[in-house]
Amino acid sequence: MNLLTPQECAANYAAAGGAKARMPVLKMFLLAVLAGFFIAMGGAVTNTAAHSIANVGAARLVCGLLFPFGLAMVVLTGAELFTGNTLITISVLDGQATAAGMLKNWCVVYLGNGVGAMLTAAACAFGGQLNYSGGQLAVFTMRTAAGKCALPLGQAVVLGVLCNILVTAGVLLSLSAKDLTGRVAGAYLPVAFFVICGFEHCIANLFYIPAGLFAKAIPAYAALAAEAGADLAALTWGNFLLRNLLPVTAGNILGGMGMGALFWYCHGRKGA
Repeated sequence: MNLLTPQECAANYAAAGGAKARMPVLKMFLLAVLAGFFIAMGGAVTNTAAHSIANVGAARLVCGLLFPFGLAMVVLTGAELFTGNTLITISVLDGQATAAGMLKNWCVVYLGNGVGAMLTAAACAFGGQLNYSGGQLAVFTMRTAAGKCALPLGQAVVLGVLCNILVTAGVLLSLSAKDLTGRVAGAYLPVAFFVICGFEHCIANLFYIPAGLFAKAIPAYAALAAEAGADLAALTWGNFLLRNLLPVTAGNILGGMGMGALFWYCHGRKGA
């Protein structure tokens, strides 16, 4: 069969998560930078594809069709993604990783993801990629970032929880397949759902919001935003950290750990 049972998938992830927790720090960090780049490229391509689509539903659908390939690249290359690694909860519950090892992985991977995503954001903003449509891509990027920075705290947490339930489901579905098509399809569909619904992913936001902040710092882009009447008052580094990144990260952790604990309880523990 080309498909693993949920019990086999739980056992395989318990072992894989244990290996992730024990991985050498430099290797962990470099693979995390790579994952941050892949997720950021998903953000860059969705912004580029959607920036001139006036219909919101159509724009979200286009984003949902494109962004999930970022997670597929992460899974297939063995890169390290913080949101997916919240599933190391399975390994801890199964006794194949320690809580300290899991927290070390999370800290190193989060840092590496942030480096990869923010370097990509800087390259797009300062390298001219946002010049599409006479700079209107930059305006769209700034508006998107400002909207994320204006989210109410509770909403940011809840949208983060919903997002990472789907992301971790995508990781588990991908690992349930034994061939390329199955692994990509498994990762693809749940991530498409979260993107179309507009849920919040902390690593993706380490691209989306810095890209908007970097664009705002470029006078030509700032002038275009002013001409378009874009309200960028909320787009500040402080709002990025306090009103988006921290609550969304907390929500992603809760959603991922909850999914991991549920999956292990139902399929991984002895006697399940």
